[in-house]
Amino acid sequence: MKPKPNPGHYYLYGLHAVQAALDNSRRVKRALFATSNALERLKTPAKLSVQKIESAPLQAMLPPGAVHQGVALEVQALPQPSLEEIAASGKPLLMLDQVSDPHNIGAILRSAAAFNAGGIICQDKHAPKENATIAKTAAGGLERVPMVSVTNLTRALQDLQAAGYWSVGMDGAAQQHFDQLKLDRKTVLVMGAEGEGLRRLVAEHCDMLAKLPIDSQMESLNVSVATGIALYALAMKTGGAAT
Repeated sequence: MKPKPNPGHYYLYGLHAVQAALDNSRRVKRALFATSNALERLKTPAKLSVQKIESAPLQAMLPPGAVHQGVALEVQALPQPSLEEIAASGKPLLMLDQVSDPHNIGAILRSAAAFNAGGIICQDKHAPKENATIAKTAAGGLERVPMVSVTNLTRALQDLQAAGYWSVGMDGAAQQHFDQLKLDRKTVLVMGAEGEGLRRLVAEHCDMLAKLPIDSQMESLNVSVATGIALYALAMKTGGAAT
């Protein structure tokens, strides 16, 4: 009989995602399941329950097709900070308007960690909750960049603006190019879902709209790619790139 995670827990898998969770003191960890080869590549806390397991039964514990690299970690979801707490960091923030693909969210988290963003804000009804696919794609970024769920994105934008943030909605139909803007680190980049883009009310509550200067023969970029480019451009403007 394959082990199942306890209620309120789930399995993280993949070496990068698991090691990042093991290193994160805020992450509640219950048990590690790993092959002998995977254990040799991990640094594990002394008090953590570790169970050696073969690859086939480990695969049976996880979703079909999961690329586990010989390891799974039973965890609780991370505690969420408040919007006020991430705003107090003074770091660039990201807001995702109905971006629902967990692979995209994971890739965005990875870029956010690379460029030292202070958090990602999603609407609670239109985005997936923290899960193994997000963590695996984020390659450790989930443990470094907090995700905050809010009820209403436009209200969250207003709260961030009151806290001194300047909001830029990324829109392929905008008149201004992103590289023409004068911005500082207290910027929230608002990214829309692929295909639909920003919803009208969200766009109207942004301080300005901007686009990336891409070739006219291409309609748009994948949202995670566009986010990574915008974060890099912002870091170059503000001196906030990682060293």
